[in-house]
Amino acid sequence: MQDKIFIKTYENMPSFDRAEILRYAGCKDSADEQIHALLNDCLNESAGVFSYRVSYRLFDVKRNTGGIALGELQTDSAALARRLAGCEKAAVFAATVGLGIDRFIERNAGVATAKAVLFQAIGAERIERLCDSFCEDLEREYGARGYKVTSRFSPGYGDLPMTLQKTIFTQLDCARKIGLTLTDSLLMTPTKSVTAIVGLQKIDEN
Repeated sequence: MQDKIFIKTYENMPSFDRAEILRYAGCKDSADEQIHALLNDCLNESAGVFSYRVSYRLFDVKRNTGGIALGELQTDSAALARRLAGCEKAAVFAATVGLGIDRFIERNAGVATAKAVLFQAIGAERIERLCDSFCEDLEREYGARGYKVTSRFSPGYGDLPMTLQKTIFTQLDCARKIGLTLTDSLLMTPTKSVTAIVGLQKIDEN
């Protein structure tokens, strides 16, 4: 089971959260009628371009003097150790909303700056909603098996190094499974993508 890479594709995602998009764009409290109209245009233009996909694997959490091991992923990150405290298992996942929104961002960069900013914000809101939807699925599935799911934790946060991206991409076969690639400088393509780890902690029924 732990050697299997699982793929989830989401066809019916929650609606766009306009307040969150404006927050990502840095104008949640200052957006005027013109910004709201422009956001409407951007949402209408980009509505059909997203492809919501997640690749993930489940691992036993192994602890040793060197820190945490999740299969081939090994790290001495104290922050991840705290996040996985009490967890028997963990899910390592990669999520992406596809290249479509990147093309809208690139097309408007330097030409229609406000639209480019809003497309960036729309992409950020969509990938966050995808990660939330995936974690909610884990909670439903593993909650029924007596587990609770921790909040997600990504390379680059705290002392969890970005270099772990290479191992995660290998573990999940991201390029073949969901079309997600990693550059030599550890940037993801499509850009609106996330890798993360979530713990599965057995609920004490006593």
